[in-house]
Amino acid sequence: MEENKPTENTPAATAPATEAKVENAPKPAEVRRPAGANDRKRNFKGRRGGGRGRGDDRMPEEFEQKMIDIARVTRVMAGGKRMRFRACVAIGNKKGRVAIGLAKGADVTAAVTKAVNQAKKNFIDVPIVNETIPHEIYQKLGAAKILFKPAKKGRGIIAGGAVRILLELSGIKNVTSKILGTGNKVNNVKCAIEALANLKKVEVKATKPDKSADAKAMADKQAKVAESA
Repeated sequence: MEENKPTENTPAATAPATEAKVENAPKPAEVRRPAGANDRKRNFKGRRGGGRGRGDDRMPEEFEQKMIDIARVTRVMAGGKRMRFRACVAIGNKKGRVAIGLAKGADVTAAVTKAVNQAKKNFIDVPIVNETIPHEIYQKLGAAKILFKPAKKGRGIIAGGAVRILLELSGIKNVTSKILGTGNKVNNVKCAIEALANLKKVEVKATKPDKSADAKAMADKQAKVAESA
């Protein structure tokens, strides 16, 4: 009997042809990308590289941050209570730039980090004249009422609670303040920020020369001319 030879339709005959086609087939990357395409990855933010895409979150060295208030807040949901932390942080460089941030997080560290990142986006410039504010201002925001008055050099910061922290970070060294409304720290700080933002910028005029000295010099000159005559 003659042995059965593999026909053209049997797997033994078709296997080598199939493998040759797979080996010579172009790769998917070569089909989708043109020659010389940039192979660097992009993240979901659209930035190049494998980083997180959030930029540099570090605070400049000249800025200082202080905690104003930290509280544990509870939210009632269908499955029970959800507990989180709320942080209020103030940052400033003591040279006229100050801001506050309020944020919540699962723990204290996360809440503070989010509050600082929020504060860095809301800086205000405080006008300072002779280490004090240029004029008196009264501000009302919700239930908070605050009064600021200029003070003489050496008077210091007369303020209480969270408002004192904010004034120290802003760089004001002499000011008198009074909290007239609520005692809530967060509301008072928001009101104080609004008051500092509404201060008018005043240009310091150059001191005029002393007229009495000029008059005396002119009199002496006339006297000398009279004596020589």
